[in-house]
Amino acid sequence: MKFAICNETFKDWPFDKAFAFARECGYTGIEFAPFTMNKDARQISPAKREEVRGQAEEAGLEVVGLHWLLAFTEGFYVTTPDAEVRRATSEYMGELARLCRDLGGKVLVLGSPMQRNLLPGVSHDQAMEYAADTLRGAMPYIEECGLVLAVEPLGPEEGDFLRTAELGVKLIEMIDSPRCRLHLDVKAMSTEDKPIDAIIRDNAQRLEHFHANDANRRGPGMGDVDFKPILAALQEIDYQGWVSVEVFDYEPGVETLARESMVNLKACMP
Repeated sequence: MKFAICNETFKDWPFDKAFAFARECGYTGIEFAPFTMNKDARQISPAKREEVRGQAEEAGLEVVGLHWLLAFTEGFYVTTPDAEVRRATSEYMGELARLCRDLGGKVLVLGSPMQRNLLPGVSHDQAMEYAADTLRGAMPYIEECGLVLAVEPLGPEEGDFLRTAELGVKLIEMIDSPRCRLHLDVKAMSTEDKPIDAIIRDNAQRLEHFHANDANRRGPGMGDVDFKPILAALQEIDYQGWVSVEVFDYEPGVETLARESMVNLKACMP
């Protein structure tokens, strides 16, 4: 099983220091939040992209892809009834696809709850149609770059759109592209009625990417979630993608979060 860590975990650490420490902890992949380079991906120069890719390679890390795709951006929204904003969002996702490709990544994880939550007067069904339209508009760019878009269901703590894996699958079916697949996140799945390992098995054929974290917003094994059945289910379905550590509560400190998350994951391996 391949383990990665999301680069925003390291907060304001220089990239070379963060990458070296991640590799020291045992990670072999790094997943990027674009805002850690620039809040506007269009402003990240070719030279900067090449530099960051080289830093990851020098540390012995593979770039997994991007997440937090629309965080801290302005003027973009996935579920808006405004067709012009949807078009602009599709085009911006095209730039994110090129950034991901330039860094050496393969997957775009679409979470970004603040750019997809339900707007006033928009029902969930309508939002699904708007989201499908936005993402269909982005797919040609994603396909051209040889990437996969991984749709991420999120729990109620994050928002009110696409709260279950079942809804994630429904949106994927509406988009109807072989390069649009499912992302699963442990913290989000912990809010569903179905056991996490059952959700994994039920979506084995669509699963592209996976985030490991705890319901308490810290790293895997740093709360009450039992990761043994989770990793067993991933192994059972022969999951070949990355298990990426993503945390939201940084109180334990960067080094503790990175190191203990890896130790805990390895301890829970079948």
